[in-house]
Amino acid sequence: ESGFLQFGALLRRIMQRKSAPIAQGRCYDSGLSKSVAMPPIQLAPAPHYPFATEIQIYISHVNQGGHLDNAQLLTLVSEARVRFFKSLGYYEAGVEGAVTVVGDIVAQYRSEGFHGETMRVEMAPVDFNKYGFDLQFRMSEKVTGRDVALGKIGIVFIHRESRKVVLVPPAFMAKINAM
Repeated sequence: ESGFLQFGALLRRIMQRKSAPIAQGRCYDSGLSKSVAMPPIQLAPAPHYPFATEIQIYISHVNQGGHLDNAQLLTLVSEARVRFFKSLGYYEAGVEGAVTVVGDIVAQYRSEGFHGETMRVEMAPVDFNKYGFDLQFRMSEKVTGRDVALGKIGIVFIHRESRKVVLVPPAFMAKINAM
């Protein structure tokens, strides 16, 4: 196995998510018209979002359908994540001597986002384990409050040189608890 696949498998074992209720959905396998069961994403908003930032949707974020592209949603959420860490006095590559990596991300669309709209991205650190946590996000249109997306980013702490997972730094936890 490649190092990347081994790292991904390690992250999956570490993060071991609680599974959400599964409802039946349909997915078609590569155009072969073979129907398979696919669980829809089931997310609920966090009770409180202690961090928020605003990000405008530029024309480069919009796809041919005229709305926010799914890959660009990740770009906007990544920018919000960087701002979250900066609000605590950190860079992602320097959190109390550790580096943060994204282990996984899940997003559920609630509505379309359009060019020129300003998104309010709220974030809440939730579901801590000894090596990381989920950073839940809610994206909404600033003026109307229309929900655009809801999701979670799995954050894992690793050692800068060895690239092995490390415990969540206690000083970081103290800042999170003070939010």
